[in-house]
Amino acid sequence: MRACRNCLLPEAVPGAELNAAGLCRPCREYNPSSGVAVEQRRLRWEADLELALKACRHQGGAYDCLVPLSGGKDSVYLIHKLKNDYGLRVLAHTTDIDIGPVAWDNIRRAVDRLDVEHMVYRPSMAFYRKLFRWLLMNQEARGAVHTVSYVYAPLFEGNALQAATQLNIPLVLAGYSPGQPLPERMEYEFPRLAISQVDWTPPELRDSGEFDEQELARFWNPARFPAGTRFPRYLAPYHAWRYDQDDMMKKVVELGLIASSKSASPVFSNYPINWLLMYSDLKNFGYNPYAPEFSALIREGKANRQYWKLMGKVVDFITLRKIYLGRHVAQHMKWLGLRDEDLRINRPSRPEWPEHVRNDWQTAAPGAGAPVAKEDARLVTA
Repeated sequence: MRACRNCLLPEAVPGAELNAAGLCRPCREYNPSSGVAVEQRRLRWEADLELALKACRHQGGAYDCLVPLSGGKDSVYLIHKLKNDYGLRVLAHTTDIDIGPVAWDNIRRAVDRLDVEHMVYRPSMAFYRKLFRWLLMNQEARGAVHTVSYVYAPLFEGNALQAATQLNIPLVLAGYSPGQPLPERMEYEFPRLAISQVDWTPPELRDSGEFDEQELARFWNPARFPAGTRFPRYLAPYHAWRYDQDDMMKKVVELGLIASSKSASPVFSNYPINWLLMYSDLKNFGYNPYAPEFSALIREGKANRQYWKLMGKVVDFITLRKIYLGRHVAQHMKWLGLRDEDLRINRPSRPEWPEHVRNDWQTAAPGAGAPVAKEDARLVTA
């Protein structure tokens, strides 16, 4: 498969449109000078983040902030920075769903080295087996990674919000790198209305008739809290701070927070089920679903082109052949009772948030996600 000679974007990606010189359309249209506006936005977010980090200190609860800890380099380094550079009392929070052994080693090592308190929530695996199986057999148009991730992520995001709300923690700070999640879902901060007014239960799960009310109640819903509840802000600091993927991988190893550069790599520390999601999308679309994200980082000078030129090919090879780390494909297909022909796309895409949330978010200024009383809320379904 051809790929952009600059950013490695595969030709099969919609909109790639490689020209005779081998450059993709995003690279041809990329203008470093347009980065001025992007940098101004980042600086606004950074100023807001600094104020939020200063304001959250010692507000009366036992912790100043909560960090979802997945065992990847970004969440590990985020806890280090918040504790040591800002002097914050950090609660690490892990939802134990399909976390692999490398990530668990990273989690234990980081928690011990940083000496932070750590909350682990391990929900029923029967529910997640049922959920993953249904989603993979009923994928939306954007494929397996999007279908599963954008139901799976709201579950652990909701778990973090639940814990922070109950413990009176004013900030949830996630280690999302630039480009994560999709901008239509979150840029720097979850929309205030999304946290204070929206039931996050995916309508496709409710409409399927396959999930009971107890299972659907696992998703975040502010209506379950008493009137007057104040909800935390949910921010992505790496959207506001300058970010360099390679530098991050080096720092966590140098600090002793992760044992080796191999363990710091997202290839080795990711959720094992992700290999099955990549396999499904490679089979259905002909390219790795993470390629556009890493190509954007390469284009913007935030990721190493040579590293991903090699690693991208290796990842695709072992995934399709179900060898080495790609063995997780076969293991998870067996766990879920799936065959290749079961990995089906049969639903259209849906918006990430209701229209009134999207409209409010587009006009919101930095800091608009500050906690608000729930008695002002109008409950809607996402």
